[in-house]
Formats: sequence, C-alpha cells, structure tokens
Amino acid sequence: MKKFFGMFKIRREEKAVAISALCVLICLHAVMISKTFSTFLHTGGARWTIFIKNFVMSGFDPITYSMVTHWEANYNVYRHPFLSFMVWPLSVLDDWIMELTGLNLVQFIVAVPLLFFGFYTFIFIFRIFRDIVKIQRFDATVLSAMLFSFAYVMVAVIVPDHFCVSLFLLVFALYVSGLKIQNGTKFSIGQTWLLFFVTAGVTLSNGIKIFIYSLFTNGKKFFRLKYFLLAVILPSALIWVFARWEYRTFVLPKEKARKEARLKKSEESRKKLLEAFKDTTSLKDSSAINKAFAQEMNKRVKAKYVRDHQKAWNKHTGKPMGKGEFINWTDVSTSRSETAVENLFGESIQLHDQHLLQDTLRSRPVIVPYSWIINYVVEAVLVLLFVVGIWHGRRSRFLWMALCGFAFDMALHMGLGFGINEVYIMGAHWLFVMPLAMAFMVKQAENSKFRPWLRGLLVVLTLWLWAYNGTLLVGYLVG
Repeated sequence: MKKFFGMFKIRREEKAVAISALCVLICLHAVMISKTFSTFLHTGGARWTIFIKNFVMSGFDPITYSMVTHWEANYNVYRHPFLSFMVWPLSVLDDWIMELTGLNLVQFIVAVPLLFFGFYTFIFIFRIFRDIVKIQRFDATVLSAMLFSFAYVMVAVIVPDHFCVSLFLLVFALYVSGLKIQNGTKFSIGQTWLLFFVTAGVTLSNGIKIFIYSLFTNGKKFFRLKYFLLAVILPSALIWVFARWEYRTFVLPKEKARKEARLKKSEESRKKLLEAFKDTTSLKDSSAINKAFAQEMNKRVKAKYVRDHQKAWNKHTGKPMGKGEFINWTDVSTSRSETAVENLFGESIQLHDQHLLQDTLRSRPVIVPYSWIINYVVEAVLVLLFVVGIWHGRRSRFLWMALCGFAFDMALHMGLGFGINEVYIMGAHWLFVMPLAMAFMVKQAENSKFRPWLRGLLVVLTLWLWAYNGTLLVGYLVG
C-alpha cells in the first residue's frame, strides 16, 4: 500500500511541469464553473431540467451535477456499472453543505476530483515518456502538453462526466503495465481484479483494455486455467450480474413508473380530445363518431412521427444493425470516411469553429467541415506523425499493447458504430496513444540530424493546438 501511494509523490524533475499543468487546469476549471455558477448555485433537489437546459458542452451531459445534487442511479448501468455508487459520497457532502448554507456547491465538489484525475493523468503520461519510452525531459514535456492540447482531452478534464476519470485510469494502468513489462513481472489475480473492477466500473468497455494489458504483460500465463478463470471470466461474470441486479433494482421500477404515467396521461388526453371532437362534429351516431375520431388520431400520430424524425435527436442518429437492447446502439449508416476526417481525427483534436461545442442531439450536424485549410494540414501532419511513430515503435511490445487498446476502440466506434455520431467525445479513451507513438519516433531521432527539426515541429503543433483550442474553448465559456 505504501508503494502504491508512493507512486503519487511528485518527483523533483516533475515539479516545474507539474505546477504549470496544475495552474492551467485550475484556470480551465475556473472558467468552466463561471459559465453557469449563478444558475446552479441555487439549484437544490432533483432539478435535472435546470442542469440539462443550461449546460451545453458538445455531447457531454451534466448527469454528475444532477446526481451529486440528488442521488439516483442515473448512469447507464450496463456502460457504467459502479459509477453511480462512486459519486454517492460526493452527493452526501453536497447534501450536508446545502443543509448548512442553503447553496449548491456541486460544481466545486465535482471539480476537485476532476482536477485530481486530470493532474495525475499529466504526471503518469509524462512518466510513461520518461520511464518506459525513455525520451529526454524536454521531449516528454512537449508530448505531455500535446496530449492536453487535444480538444477533447482539454474539454474532458473539466466537464462533469466520466471521461476524465477513464482517461486517468487507462493512462495509469498503461504505466503500471509498462513497468511490469520492463521489470519482467506479472499481474497477479488480485491486481487484475482491482484494475478491472475500477476501470470497467467507470466504463465497461474500458475494462477490456485491462485484459489486453494483462495479456501483453503476462504473456502465455494469461491463458493458464487458474488465472484465466479467476482473473478474467469470474470478474467479467460478476460485473455483469451486478449490472443486471442494478438495472432490476434501480432502473426497471422507474421505467415502469414512467411508462404507466405516460399511458395514464395519454389516456386522459385522449378522453379530452374525444369530448372536444364530439362537441365540434356534426355526426350523431356513436360508432361513426368513434371511427372519425380514430382517423383523426391516426393523422396526429403520423404527423408527430414525421415531426420527431426531423428533430436532431432522431435525425442525427444512424440506422442500427437491428433492434434489441444492445444492438440498437450500433450504426451502419453514418459515413466512416467523413467521420474519420471531420470527427475522429478532426473534432477530437481540433474544435470546429462552426457549431462550436454544440450537441448533435440538439443542433449540431453530425458532419461539420473546417473553415480553414490549415486545420486539415495540421490534422494530416498529426496523423502522419502517428503512423511514423508506430513504424519506429513496431518492435515495442509496450506500444503494441497500447495500439491493441486503440484498435478495440476503433472496432467499437468505427466498426460497430457505437457513438459514431459524436465519436469525438470518446477521444479521452484513446487520444493518449497518438503522442505515445510519436515518442518512439522522437526516441529514434535522438542521434539524428533531423532531431532539432522534429522537436521544432512538435513544439509548433502543440502551441498551435493550445492557442487554437484554448481560444475557442475559453471564448465559448465566457461568451
């Protein structure tokens, strides 16, 4: 335990960059809080409508603000099995403060752990560059700063959602796995359980990456019967059973209650419409009245169907592979090529100035082009550096481990189409792989005459991204 907590001690060589990173994160959080401070400060009780109406940050939702203000198991229990229970202590603290002061300080309460996770993400990605890839401190600083200059890392670390937590857990797990590969040690069953339950508990799909990291770390021992059954199959089964229990206990009763309320409201509305129809029609026969009313209601249902399908929340959702509880999350109709250019390697890294940080379920089109050619040039250069970095690191088991996690995300989003209409908000799950691959290119160029040019290019790209994304983000928050 002492060794574990010792990992969070800031080293001497890290102090300058750590203080700089902390100051930048605090400033971003301050601007974020200021945007809705006066509105949310007096929001008590279950006021979901107030949060959702006044909080618009791309596809991110203020679920955490709502749950800390009034606790309920509101996260999707299959995607985030433990997350509702992880924020429960924050809700207890918020309730106590509201009773004491009458004010809702939920934004500050949520910002503190986000600040912690964002800060230590920076520390551990810096250590990956220094301890595992072993590049020089200057290069490690530039690449760490580059990661945080990416649009949906910069945004993810300040919005009240789970992505900042996921980012930290994945980077931390990657660092621990890298040390084990380096030292020739293996993940024990207990260590695998701990990493899997915490990571998968926040976002279930990311738990797969723990098994990927364990596979690369443990090698053939991963498939030994005892380890595979106890460290892979058993925790997977347990978390699924827990998710099903959570659904039946917390979600299903509310769904039934909402369905019954809708049916009751619909029946009451139908009765009122029928009485009004009777008052205005010239028909006298009851069967003729009911038939005419049924035809009128069918027209209304069809008109509502057409109206709903013109709304963003329906129009911007692609066609799923089929109907079902989980397959309904897929998408086979959204263009993969346009998504890759404008969203996956576009919006994830550089914000679009048009429809800035708008939500695709409200007003933002799924595909938005950049206004300037320079954005496409920067995107192309970053992707090229990513590919070149992969080539230079092709013999590294550590890099291939990270790339397998990246490939899983690509299969999930670009293959199956899960969340593809706003794929950029998932960027925190994989964007760290890009500067990681570039680090192997930097390592290869250490004794090359091209090293100063490469360094200069990385510095220029990082400064551009900070200036471009930072200006747009801050301008949006203070506007």
